[in-house]
Amino acid sequence: MVIGVPKEIKTNENRVALVPAGVEAFAQGGHAVLVESGAGLGSGFGDDAYRAAGATVVATAAEVWARADMVLKVKEPIAPEWPHMRAGQVIYTYFHFAASRELTEAVMRSGAIAVAYETVQLPSGELPLLTPMSEVAGRMAVQQGAKYLEKVFGGSGILLGGVPGVAPGEVVIIGGGVVGINAAKIAAGLGAHVTILDVSLPRLRYLDDVLPANVDTAYSNRYNILEAIQHADLVIGAVLLPGAKAPHLVTRADLALMKPGTVIVDVAVDQGGCVETIRPTTHEDPTYFVDGILHYGVANMPGGVPRTSTLALTNATLPYGLKLAKLGWREACRQDASLAKGLNIIEGTIVYPAVAEAFGLPHAPLAL
Repeated sequence: MVIGVPKEIKTNENRVALVPAGVEAFAQGGHAVLVESGAGLGSGFGDDAYRAAGATVVATAAEVWARADMVLKVKEPIAPEWPHMRAGQVIYTYFHFAASRELTEAVMRSGAIAVAYETVQLPSGELPLLTPMSEVAGRMAVQQGAKYLEKVFGGSGILLGGVPGVAPGEVVIIGGGVVGINAAKIAAGLGAHVTILDVSLPRLRYLDDVLPANVDTAYSNRYNILEAIQHADLVIGAVLLPGAKAPHLVTRADLALMKPGTVIVDVAVDQGGCVETIRPTTHEDPTYFVDGILHYGVANMPGGVPRTSTLALTNATLPYGLKLAKLGWREACRQDASLAKGLNIIEGTIVYPAVAEAFGLPHAPLAL
């Protein structure tokens, strides 16, 4: 199989879908790997490293897309890439279809096979290809929130950890999954007082057991969310419904309850956001205000720390990629039920129900 790795072109996206060690693994399996020149530079991997590992470095993304049987990416194809997608080609990346009808329809028109990292799911419910980036995003959410709380950036001027004689900042985390627990670890480590909300009592018990004493847990319902955000200095949206649009748990009207200069970091923005007023932003223009509340909506947060993110991501994605290359997508998914859950669109047909439900589109049951 010919594996293609184009350079990511989303704004300030410096991650790459395959590191040189991954090229070597594909080559040992008898596959050819094409890498667009400069694809790995943002993560610290030069063209010579890819060549040494056995890849062919080509000059343009168009050549990668035209020759590759399977394209490996980090972020969803954006509009300039849509014309390159073709029938029968496997595209293996984060798609987050529920956040974009335009992307969904473009992939359907192309006839490609979309294998979405974010919906590959183990029997335990774990999302192994989303987990590493959720870990990064959860930790970054506090790092970015702490920065934007500074007055120079428009925040309320709160130091999250406080100092002796001055109370620490209040951090509210909506969602106790991978993003939420990682955000709580960092916020608690800085010395903030943290409240983390979730709808699962077993999860809340687990969080209560493993997180430090400056973290309180609360059941996530409307009353408790409103109570918590009134006192918050930093609110982190960490809600995930796999493959589906995130519910709006904080509405625009709720912003009036919050203190001016409060910062919202909605990590769920990739899936539409759990804060009604959030919209996707970029690393170069990350924030905006609504009703005096600072919103941070960068949709590719881990792209800000590409070296760490690329290594963490490819550790998780490579084994599934090797299986897809060795067996072909159909047989690989027939043998691996977890990987099969990554199939979102096959040759024009939506097979992941949550994607269809997001836009009222028809779908067909997955049949391998």
